[in-house]
Amino acid sequence: MTERLQTLSGLAPTAKLPAYDRNQLKSGILHLGPGAFFRAHFAPFTDAALATSGGDWGIEVASLRTADVADHLNEQNGLYTMLIRDTSGTVAQVIGPILRAHVATRDPAGLLDRLEDPAIRIVSLTVTEKAYGMDSATGGLDLNHADVAADLANRHAPRGVIGYLVEGLSRRRAKGLAPFTLLSCDNLPSNGAVLKRLVLDFAERVDPSLRQWIEANVPFPSTMVDRITPASTEATYQDAERLTGRQDLAAIETEPFTQWVIEDHFANGRPAWEKAGALMVTDVSAYEKMKLRMLNGAHSLLAYLGYIGGYEFIRDVMDDAGLAALAYRHMHAAARTLDAVPGIDLDDYASELIARFANKAIAHRTYQIAMDGTQKLPQRLLEPATEALAHGDKAETYAIAVAAWMRYAIGEHGNGERYELRDPRAGEIAALIGDVPRTGLAISAALFTLPGLFPAALTGHRAWTQDVSDKLEILIQDDRLPLF
Repeated sequence: MTERLQTLSGLAPTAKLPAYDRNQLKSGILHLGPGAFFRAHFAPFTDAALATSGGDWGIEVASLRTADVADHLNEQNGLYTMLIRDTSGTVAQVIGPILRAHVATRDPAGLLDRLEDPAIRIVSLTVTEKAYGMDSATGGLDLNHADVAADLANRHAPRGVIGYLVEGLSRRRAKGLAPFTLLSCDNLPSNGAVLKRLVLDFAERVDPSLRQWIEANVPFPSTMVDRITPASTEATYQDAERLTGRQDLAAIETEPFTQWVIEDHFANGRPAWEKAGALMVTDVSAYEKMKLRMLNGAHSLLAYLGYIGGYEFIRDVMDDAGLAALAYRHMHAAARTLDAVPGIDLDDYASELIARFANKAIAHRTYQIAMDGTQKLPQRLLEPATEALAHGDKAETYAIAVAAWMRYAIGEHGNGERYELRDPRAGEIAALIGDVPRTGLAISAALFTLPGLFPAALTGHRAWTQDVSDKLEILIQDDRLPLF
């Protein structure tokens, strides 16, 4: 049996190793949510910053739910392999900044201790949109969210991300310690502002003076992160072993492209991420809106159409010339809703996205991208659709995308085979459409009433809702994806 990846010695010469002394690292960052995206983006940027500029910014990670990734990282002394794939081949890079992993469900007190430790100067997050416990209608806390409700009832023994952050900051304040910077890397518009709003809302409900302290002392920089990262497969682990000579159960794979835009506002230092290629700016909003609307919006469009059409991967969808052209058309429609983005040519950006989606070396499942649609649709599709209609655009590609999501939300292939929606509001969706006729008009009318999802400006636009209904009817009748 192949030896496990645990040290940097004796690895195959095909493996690229960290270019710094891991023994000099000290814990400076605590990252919540050590999933594949963190391992393909945040950690490699930090790895590269340490290689170019030094420093002691080691990372501790914590999982708030599942233990498998944390266990694998601990078993491998924080080391893991990142495979960078394109049509020219695969590069294996061993990533080194992670020092330790925690599992909150096993040791909640231990995670609170790390949040309280003054050595931790940055707490970063990739926990996905649904973990924030945000009420989409108000923008504040969703008091019916299980974690939010539990943590408000028992603030000193949290289980959700907002509860942990507020309790950690409360303990620092009580001891007269400096706060940490809170750095959201989740795919939300104005993610730092969203996180700040929720943290302040929670703090106000448990201790108004704590809210004042947080508002005065804690930075919440927004970020835009971009790197396509499919879920790891058996091929990922096999290739990591082949290229490093070690078994690696934490290996991930990703594309060559990577981008990170960060608002440069930190309480107590940061790694030299700009030396690794990150763009440090005063306002990230133009970049994140570009990415959410052009990349993520087109990705969702392709994922829903692709999944219901029988395509397993985005690269397969891109083999359909009509669907690839539709994605390109949608990107240009999304670009019309954007202001100028410093240093970016939007036509070139759209062409680059098409090439990235078509990368044959990246197996990004349509079903993976399709999950959590009710959390993703507002910023990716519904907000720009509202703006497009307000400016006289027909917003046709948005109607196609929404119709595709509604067809997906039925939860049944054309042959009658059922599938799980993997959406936090799946129960509500099923209740709304369970007894209605399987027609575009009936299904769309029901889903347009899903509380807090569709803006009134969309549901009140009769021509657009009719367009959605008509396109949904076509998709219900024909899973072969007729071109629009």
